[in-house]
Amino acid sequence: MKRNKITIRNFSLMAGLITSTLFSSCNSKKQEETKGSLAETIAVKVAKVNNNNVPDVITATGLVTTANEARYSFKIGGVIDKIYVNEGQFFRKGQLLASLNLTEIDAHFSQASLAYEKAKRDYTRASNLYKDSVATLEQLQNAQTGVDVASKTVNAVAFNKRYAHIYAEADGFVTKKISNEGEVVAAGYPVFAINESSGSNDWILKLGVTDKEWAAIKIGKTAIVTIDAFPGKTFKATVFRKSQAADPISGSFQVELKLALNGTQPAIGMFAKATIQTTLEKKYTSIPYDALIEADGENAFVFIPEGITKVKRVPIQIASFNNGEVNVKYGLENYNEIIVSNSAYLNEESIIKIIK
Repeated sequence: MKRNKITIRNFSLMAGLITSTLFSSCNSKKQEETKGSLAETIAVKVAKVNNNNVPDVITATGLVTTANEARYSFKIGGVIDKIYVNEGQFFRKGQLLASLNLTEIDAHFSQASLAYEKAKRDYTRASNLYKDSVATLEQLQNAQTGVDVASKTVNAVAFNKRYAHIYAEADGFVTKKISNEGEVVAAGYPVFAINESSGSNDWILKLGVTDKEWAAIKIGKTAIVTIDAFPGKTFKATVFRKSQAADPISGSFQVELKLALNGTQPAIGMFAKATIQTTLEKKYTSIPYDALIEADGENAFVFIPEGITKVKRVPIQIASFNNGEVNVKYGLENYNEIIVSNSAYLNEESIIKIIK
C-alpha cells in the first residue's frame, strides 16, 4: 500500500510538472506571437487621390541646327582662286571667304571701260557736228544712247567683279565646303553650305510630328528640350515656326523650336528630344512622388490602404512629373486614398497603422 501511494504521488507530481511546462510554453509562444505581431505593424500616412486637369504634352525628337541656313556662291562663273575658310570654321560678318581668279574678269572690265571712253568721244564729236549742222539730231541722240549703254555696261561688269568674292553676310560657320580651289564653277553653283549664328539664341530644333500633333501645337508654346550630347541638362524652348506642308518623303510635318542654350555650344545635327505643351488638357490622377515604388519608365506600383490594417499593391502607369507630384494615366480609378510614407517597407502581408 505504501508503495502505491508513493507511485500515485510521483505520478501527480509529474503530471503537474508537465502541465506547468505546457502552460509556460504556450504562454511564452503567445507572448512571442504578440511581440512579433506588434513588430510587423508599420506606421504609415495616407493622402487623398486628386483628379486634375493637366495641359497635354507632345514628345518628339529631331536635330539641332541654326535658324538661318544658306549656300554661298559666286554670281558669275570662273576659276576659284582662293578659299579662306575650312569646314567647321567660324567666321564674322563681312569676312572674305573665297574669291575667283580675276584675270578674265579684269579683261572684261577693261573692255567695258574702253568702250565707255570711246562712246564719250563719239558723243562729243556728234555734238560738235550737230552744232555745225553737219550731223542730224538723230545721230546726236544715237551717240548719247551709246554713252548710256557703255556706262551701264561698265557698272554691270564692276558689279560682277565685286561678286567675284564671297563675303559673309552674318556671323556663322561653314557646315560643308562643296567646291575647292582651282575648280571651274558656274554662276550660282554653291561653294559653301553655311549656318548663320550670331549667338547661342540662334539655335533651333527641327522636329517631325504627325498631322494631329501639328494641329495641337501652337506658335509661342513653351517646351523642355534635352540634348543627348549634354546629359543631365535641360533647355527651355519656344515654338516659333510650323511648316505648312508635309515632307514628301516621310509624310511628317515640321515644327521648329527656338532654343535658349544659355552659353552651351552645340553642333549641327545633334539629336535632341522635346516635350511641348499644347492647348489641350487631359484629366489625370495626381499623387505625391514619395508614394511610388519600383518605378521603371512609365510603369510603377503604389500601396493602397484596405480597411484599417491591411494594404494592397496596385500597378499604375505614369503620364508625367510635375513639381514633386506624379500624374497617373490609369490604375487609381477606383481608389480615393493612397499610402505616401514608408511604402518601401511594405508588402501585401504587412500590417499597418495609419497615423495623422
